[in-house]
Amino acid sequence: MTGTPVRLLIADDHPVVRAGLRAVLETEPGLLVVAEAATAEEAVARAAGGDVDVVLMDLRFGAGPSGVDATTAITARPHAPRVLIVTTYDSDADTLPAIEAGATGYLLKDASPDELAAAVRAAATGRTALAPTVADRLVNRLRTPDTALTRRETEVLGLVADGLSNQAVGRRLHLTEGTVKSHLSRIYTKLRVDSRTAAVAAAVDLGILRR
Repeated sequence: MTGTPVRLLIADDHPVVRAGLRAVLETEPGLLVVAEAATAEEAVARAAGGDVDVVLMDLRFGAGPSGVDATTAITARPHAPRVLIVTTYDSDADTLPAIEAGATGYLLKDASPDELAAAVRAAATGRTALAPTVADRLVNRLRTPDTALTRRETEVLGLVADGLSNQAVGRRLHLTEGTVKSHLSRIYTKLRVDSRTAAVAAAVDLGILRR
C-alpha cells in the first residue's frame, strides 16, 4: 500500500455522518475518499466503477435495499472492493447477515478515529476488523454452538418481537406455521425459556435482538 492510497467510498444516508467520516479519514495518510453514496443502490453502482478499494457501509438506508443487500451485491462481483460495515447496531440480527453477505469487517460508529483508520487499512488488505463487542459475541457463538441461534431462528424471533403471530411469521418468511413452531421450540430450548415473551426478553439481554 506504500505510495498508493487506499481509495474509499462512504455509503450512509445521513449527510452529517458522511461528512464526519470523511473529515476523520482525510486526515489519515494513505487514505483517500473518492466518493459518497446516500443509498444502497448508489453504493452498489459506485463500487462497480473500479476505483474503490474499501466501501464503508451503513446497515440501514431508510426505505429500499439495506446495507446487507448492497454488501451482497458488491462482494458478488469479481475483483470487488472490500466492505467494512460502520453502523450503530451490534446485535446478532445485524452482524450475522452482514458477515454472511461478505463484509470484511464490522465497526460501530462510536469507534475512535484511530480504530476506524486501522479497520479501514485492515479491510484493504483483506484482514478482518471487528468491533470488540461483535468479536466477543462471535467467539461465544463458536464456544457454545448448541445455544447459539441460527440466522433463521434469529429472523423468526425478530418477527415475533415485532408482534407477528406464527402464521404471519410464516407468511413473511415463506414457511409453514408448523415450521415456525419448530423454530420457536428450538429457540425456547436454547434460551432456556418457555414462552414467546421470555424468549424475546432473553434474546434482547443476550444481544441477539436489537434493544
